[in-house]
Amino acid sequence: MTDLVFHFVLFTLAGVGLVAAPMILGKLVRPTLPTPQKDSVYECGEATIGSSFIQFDLRFYTVALLFIVFDVEVAFFFPWSTIYGNFMQLTDTRLADSARMMITEKVLNQPAGSLPASEAISAATALQFGWFAFADILVFFGVLLVGFAYVWKRGDLEWVKVMPSHRRKGAAAAAAVTEAT
Repeated sequence: MTDLVFHFVLFTLAGVGLVAAPMILGKLVRPTLPTPQKDSVYECGEATIGSSFIQFDLRFYTVALLFIVFDVEVAFFFPWSTIYGNFMQLTDTRLADSARMMITEKVLNQPAGSLPASEAISAATALQFGWFAFADILVFFGVLLVGFAYVWKRGDLEWVKVMPSHRRKGAAAAAAVTEAT
């Protein structure tokens, strides 16, 4: 136990040292030549206009969160597709026994040559697993679509939200143009 604690403390000190050493070295070596221009605040190379303490529009935050949520969810498709592809390879009845065994070991996360030949996944079993995996991803994708529809219906994907009074005026104007033609 003390050996584990020692390694943990050593790892932590090494991590802190690797972060702190370049910062301390830079502080000691770099020249300090402050000027009013260097001390001024800038944003992407442009001079700031006005105060930086402004009311931030919450829609930007909402869209950023939605992007992260959907981006992370889509990342789950990649491991699923790997496993699904392996099971679909196993459904091929023309597959050689050695190839079937190799794919089975990969699917079951076993070292090569560790399983007996009798434990290879059959084509029928692989087809059942494949259909189950396909139904699983359909449910997963359905939940994503429901979330997307909810966000869309709520109007969080619209940059310029139309007020209800303007929406009625716009609909009346569109109806007037339609009647005129």
